[in-house]
Amino acid sequence: MNQEDKFKNVISHAKEYGFVFPSSEIYDGLSAVYDYGQLGAELKKNIRDHWWKNMVQMHENIVGIDAAIFMHPTTWKASGHVDAFNDPLIDNKDSKKRYRADVLIEDHIAKIESKIDKEVTKAEKRFGESFDPVMYKETNPRVKGYVDRIKVIEERMKRCLEAEDLEDLKQLIIDEEIVDPISGSRNWTDVRQFNLMFSTEMGSTAEGASKIYLRPETAQGIFVNFLNVQKTGRMKIPFGIAQTGKAFRNEIVARQFIFRMREFEQMEMQFFVKPGTEMEWYAYWKNERMQWHLDLGMPEESYRFHDHIKLAHYANAAADIEFKFPFGFKELEGIHSRTDFDLKQHEEHSGKKLQYFDPEENKNYVPYVVETSIGLDRMFLAILSQAYEEEKLEDGTERTVLRIPAKLAPYKVAILPLLKKDGLPDKAREVINGLKGAFMCQYDEKDAIGRRYRRQDAIGTPYAVTIDHQTLEDDTVTIRERDTMEQKRVHIKELSGILHENIGA
Repeated sequence: MNQEDKFKNVISHAKEYGFVFPSSEIYDGLSAVYDYGQLGAELKKNIRDHWWKNMVQMHENIVGIDAAIFMHPTTWKASGHVDAFNDPLIDNKDSKKRYRADVLIEDHIAKIESKIDKEVTKAEKRFGESFDPVMYKETNPRVKGYVDRIKVIEERMKRCLEAEDLEDLKQLIIDEEIVDPISGSRNWTDVRQFNLMFSTEMGSTAEGASKIYLRPETAQGIFVNFLNVQKTGRMKIPFGIAQTGKAFRNEIVARQFIFRMREFEQMEMQFFVKPGTEMEWYAYWKNERMQWHLDLGMPEESYRFHDHIKLAHYANAAADIEFKFPFGFKELEGIHSRTDFDLKQHEEHSGKKLQYFDPEENKNYVPYVVETSIGLDRMFLAILSQAYEEEKLEDGTERTVLRIPAKLAPYKVAILPLLKKDGLPDKAREVINGLKGAFMCQYDEKDAIGRRYRRQDAIGTPYAVTIDHQTLEDDTVTIRERDTMEQKRVHIKELSGILHENIGA
């Protein structure tokens, strides 16, 4: 199955099994807005809780807050969002579709990268174990030409974005003969900037209303509360403040299912450090965050770091953790060294000091900040995409299975009475009542046991416990593991321990 077909199947599966629904579907939906169904809400909650536990519970010097979505409008003037939160957009005159100019160029680069991968794969098959892919990329004329071409394109795009040279950005698209993905046309409009913030009005009357914004990120709620948290929590540098919550961006080019939405959720942590130490902490959090992903059991080859071509106005270093989605490597999480920009900006616009008194230095200073920011919805999509598999079994049958990491799975265990009679449902209820205080459990007594196993495979349940007539005699049950489909007989008293050991709940 090619990656495009797989992605379509993931989207279809997500709806069919209650993970993600189009928002307002009975009214034909709302573009780039989605609702999470009963299983999606559980998976999303589990990802959020796992991140929070790792970030807050496991670090004594990181605490969490929950700041409001609405903030004083001057917040966004101070942060630079009012003046600089723009995307360079370009329209195709034939298809009437709108695109981000930088994304069009990045997708073009990705196509060149795929040509490199194909050349390397062919060479690897030809040369066998002695093959050195790094040396091959540096010495093979065709591959080296591709690599050099990418470097030229990236450098030119970086210059255009930093100088806001929209005319040359369009010329780069023309020079590279980039076509509209839908029409194949090269009939482009000029590139122009578009601000992404949603605005609304607050006030009881039209005359007295003031313009405010839906927050486009969660970080500013942390910055304006820096002193509140530091003083009430008696926090000492270095320390972090974490937050999860909704953010809103008026994405004109929203696409790729829940990858880019207008309403989304972020999981962010701002780590306040002594000026001059920010780069060592930047390197530390890059490593820590990559390790968090790998510890979930996700394959290492599905991740890579990507240093930013264009640094944001507040950063002196920035990198993305990219994940290999079915539509290619795309940003999943960002690690940024934000310097002291945010706190100084809020000092200037509010007239309030946002400084830390360092008892060791015996002086006040504005801390530097290292940020980690991950999109919860993108992490949800990464897990779903990685987990989805259509598997052909040894007996010739097929199954669709979601190999979701057990600690994140919506349901941890399914309790299945073999029959709906002979006291088996009553015994099954006893078992589920003994487990549901610690684990999300699902009870299912409909259809043949094989079909019930397939349903649990399809929603990612790691374990299924079958209650049969022998259970009534000796209190033993059959426990089945999702990934291997192996079954073994255990005592009911052992179930909780087995689940705790293998799920980590």
